[in-house]
Amino acid sequence: MAVVLGAAVYDVRYRRIPNWLSVGGVVLGFALNTFLYQGWPGFRHSLIGFAVGFFGYLALYMLRAMGAGDVKLMAAVGAVVGWPNWFGIFIVTAIIGGIMAVILVAVRKRVKSTFWNVGYIINEMKSGRPAYVGKEELDVHHPKALGLPHGAVIAVGTLFYLALAAHYAG
Repeated sequence: MAVVLGAAVYDVRYRRIPNWLSVGGVVLGFALNTFLYQGWPGFRHSLIGFAVGFFGYLALYMLRAMGAGDVKLMAAVGAVVGWPNWFGIFIVTAIIGGIMAVILVAVRKRVKSTFWNVGYIINEMKSGRPAYVGKEELDVHHPKALGLPHGAVIAVGTLFYLALAAHYAG
């Protein structure tokens, strides 16, 4: 929880997630799981979670839908919780991120342009072209992009998922 909360604070304040925090989360995940699951089974659990988190978000980074810090943070989350829980966190994070994005679009009065941008993205995807090439505002790194600090979304999604898991496990 400390890793995702720290990342959320950094992402909201500075619009970046420091490497020391993500790398620390990865190391923590490998160490905890290796200790708790007595060696190789725990290490393997972390390794698969790390790989799923990293490569799952790497695809979004390559589409310029996420920043590199988000990729590394989700890899750290995967290393801590393992791949089965990572998928649950991913789904919850996607839902919460979608809700937060709709609210942000409405508050910024960009509903119409967002509607057209979604159509543009779908059309470009059908043609096999990246949408950000033709419209710079669709590149998460561009100043015109409507930004949402995804580190904060990951934190909320992770904490919500863990709370649900704890509630239904007990």
